[in-house]
Amino acid sequence: MIIDTTELQDINSFSKLESLKEVYGILWVLAPIFTLILGITISVLAIVWLEREISAGIQQRIGPEYAGPLGVLQALSDGTKLLFKENLIPSRGDIRLFSIGPSISVISILISYSIIPFGYNFVLSDLNIGVFLWIAISSIAPIGLLMSGYGSNNKYSFLGGLRAAAQSISYEIPLTLCVLSISLLSNSLSTVDIVAAQSKYGFWGWNLWRQPIGLIVFLISSLAECERLPFDLPEAEEELVAGYQTEYSGIKFGLFYVASYLNLLISSLFVTVLYLGGPNISIPYIFVSDFFEINKAYGVFGTTIGIFITLAKTYLFVFVSITTRWTLPRLRMDQLLNLGWKFLLPISLGNLLLTTSSQLFSL
Repeated sequence: MIIDTTELQDINSFSKLESLKEVYGILWVLAPIFTLILGITISVLAIVWLEREISAGIQQRIGPEYAGPLGVLQALSDGTKLLFKENLIPSRGDIRLFSIGPSISVISILISYSIIPFGYNFVLSDLNIGVFLWIAISSIAPIGLLMSGYGSNNKYSFLGGLRAAAQSISYEIPLTLCVLSISLLSNSLSTVDIVAAQSKYGFWGWNLWRQPIGLIVFLISSLAECERLPFDLPEAEEELVAGYQTEYSGIKFGLFYVASYLNLLISSLFVTVLYLGGPNISIPYIFVSDFFEINKAYGVFGTTIGIFITLAKTYLFVFVSITTRWTLPRLRMDQLLNLGWKFLLPISLGNLLLTTSSQLFSL
């Protein structure tokens, strides 16, 4: 069989076209992921800068001001410094656990961002078990801390890892019960459906008004899950030197540092999605949103406005968390466990019972 030159050129051009389509398809899948990672990185750098500025204001001192305008590049310079510092490994520790622990803590938190609706129909993965996926994944992060503490062959590190595991178990149960109450009100576990259910009645449809007790319990439990003051017992410097990260240096220490801020950001995002309507901005007596039809806008403009509103609400709770850290003293370990098991757990169970009863009576 003889194939002439024209047919051969057609076959080659067709194969090139198919290759281009495959490359385009791969890029189309990877582009949202890289965009999300870039946005998360910028948000973490902004939170680090905000924490330093807010803490400086609370303590009446000067914060970062030399690295870039207003010190905005200070966090980036610190990260670069950690990247080039020597990576020390304990001679008698478990090298595999010591190395894997920080990665597990960061990766398990990063996966949770895939189910956050940042704007109208702007979500990486709309799963019908979205909020429970976050709870399941967030329970993996303390395993990484426990592995790090055990692999360090250091009693202070091991105690810090044990405290992290105990704290996570104690406060994850009230957190789950609060999320379950929201799911009952919205008749769905999808974050997109929860936001849509709150947008039906505007500002007064936010779960903030229907679940005020749940919001308070959720805030306290999320602070404990993030291991922020007054709940930073796993790394209490007065008792455990630096807890599970005592033996770490260089980029591995930086991963723990990044994981704490990633956890703070994802917790604030879930407060916004579950209780404040996500990208919804239906504020009563303010007709700007109605005039511009922000809640009905689609396309690039609507997505941009939705992202801006979501981040504005999120950073409000980031500010609350930062202010709490630099205001309240650290609890003792027994006080922390008592608060979780004796107060927050019964309150969250009662809140779930009331929510279930109201839903049954409304049928």
